[in-house]
Amino acid sequence: MIRFVLDTSIFVNPDVRAKFGKNPTEAMKTFLNYAEKLFGSVEFYVSPGIHREIMNFVEEEEVSPDIEIYIIKKPPNVHDIKIPAFVVYELIEDIRRRIDKGLRVAETAVRESVIDTSSVDRIIQKLRRNYRRALREGIVDSKEDFELILLAKELDATIVSADVGILTWAQKMGIKWVDAVKFKEVLDELVEKWS
Repeated sequence: MIRFVLDTSIFVNPDVRAKFGKNPTEAMKTFLNYAEKLFGSVEFYVSPGIHREIMNFVEEEEVSPDIEIYIIKKPPNVHDIKIPAFVVYELIEDIRRRIDKGLRVAETAVRESVIDTSSVDRIIQKLRRNYRRALREGIVDSKEDFELILLAKELDATIVSADVGILTWAQKMGIKWVDAVKFKEVLDELVEKWS
């Protein structure tokens, strides 16, 4: 049995979603058609947190009851999953580097504001954008992201995400992953294989 753990990015990231549909609901409906064709050979999972995120973007009445049939909601067993100490060590080092990088972004913004006080709002917007990028890109930055990784580890499943942080940490933990940008092609191959 092939197992995939799905991230919200498949249905809401515009670059990924476009392969499935114009909006999250359309993308979900297209995905569910694939899931129906692969039923019995492939299992698709989401954690409860990811399910809640997805349901914020799709029109529930248009995807029910198929979403309940073809996508299994399962929380990771957070009490029994073991995580190697090196993962925590690398996370701490990564956070420290990001905090330092964020500080440098803030210092640059202050220097720019001293030089050009007429555009303080523009400088603050730039600071926020760069600070967010420095601290959040490439890191697991939510409980939902961490649940996704733990669930994939528990099930020995393949993570499907466009989130660089999730894919980076999946790789560090030896978890199989597929970049969500290529997921539709993977599904096409599976459907062709089992048709």
